[in-house]
Order: sequence, then C-alpha cells, then structure tokens
Amino acid sequence: MITVDEAYTRRAGEYVDRFGSMTAVHPSDRQLVETWSDGVSGRVLDAGCGPGHWTDHLVRRGRAARGIDLVPAFVESARATYPGVAFAVASIDRIDEDDGALGGVLSWYSTIHHAPDRISVPLAEFARVLRPGGTLLLGYFDAETTVQQFDHAVAPAYRWPASGLHAALQGHGFEVLESHRRTGRGYRPHGAVVCRLGDGVAPTT
Repeated sequence: MITVDEAYTRRAGEYVDRFGSMTAVHPSDRQLVETWSDGVSGRVLDAGCGPGHWTDHLVRRGRAARGIDLVPAFVESARATYPGVAFAVASIDRIDEDDGALGGVLSWYSTIHHAPDRISVPLAEFARVLRPGGTLLLGYFDAETTVQQFDHAVAPAYRWPASGLHAALQGHGFEVLESHRRTGRGYRPHGAVVCRLGDGVAPTT
C-alpha cells in the first residue's frame, strides 16, 4: 500500500505548480489566516506546510514562523523558493518542538488524511506544543452531519462536520473561538476553525 507521503511525493511537482503560491489562495482564506496570525503572540508553526507559501507569507507579515512537512520534495521546493524561511522534514504526528513552545499553529488541511480513529494524534500534538492561551487555526473539508471518506486526488481523505471536529478539539483542551464555512459551485465545502488552548486544561488522550 502506498503511504500518504509517498503519494504526495509522486505528485509533488504537479501540486507545487497548482497550489504552491499565494496567487492560488482564495481571498477569504487569505483574510482569515492573516487576521488569525496578527493576533498570535510567539512563534508560529505551519504544520504540514506543503510547498511553503503560507509559511513565507506569515514571515513576511512579521511572524516568527517555520514550516514542517512529511514530504521531502515539498520541503526541498520550499527551501529553494523561500531561502530565508526555516523548513524541516517532520510529521505533524510527532512535532519537533518542546512542550508549550509555540504561540500559534497553522494546520491548513494537513489533517485531512487522518481517519477518525487517528485524528487525536495530531490534535494532541498541537495541544502539547502550544502554550496556554496559544491558538490553532485548522482548515478542513466540511461535511453536513457525519464524517465522510472521499477520494481525494492524492490519497483518501475525510470530510468532517463542524460539530464533530469541535468536539474532538475540545477533548484536547481547546476552546472554539470561531467557525467558518466556505462553499460554491464546483468544489467541496471548506471549513476552518480558530481555537484557543485553555489555561490549566488537561487535554485528553
């Protein structure tokens, strides 16, 4: 069976060409990420950074940001395209940061390939590396009522109802601050959630 990182490696060039720049970003997504990042205090991790355009954008807006991705081809492309920005090959399931080290985590569609019985792994890591009061912005594919697997262009992925994802986040000590949904003709509904790690809240495992 081909792993998710192997599947992305095979199509890395195509993915970078199609999605690897800020010109490919929907205006409302850009506004959301910018507004969130402007309120972050402390270092920011772009968790699952892909081609690195979001990481670079955060740095250009004055954030102390770095990006990690499991796919070496993405990290190589990001380093070549944005030489002044820090990138590393690493998994969002095992983030290379100390406990409570970060003020913000951007997880922009980086958890879409995690099945419901695995989603707690990256969510627990996001909670671990954030300081109390730190914030997470998570982008995902939205579903109406139940979690749904679908045939993503690269590897099988999952759509989540906002209520289900919010419950999973709250189970790891996050307080949901904002919930967003974007839809239109010709593409799957998109969702995003901004949440804050509670002070003194013990996340579940």
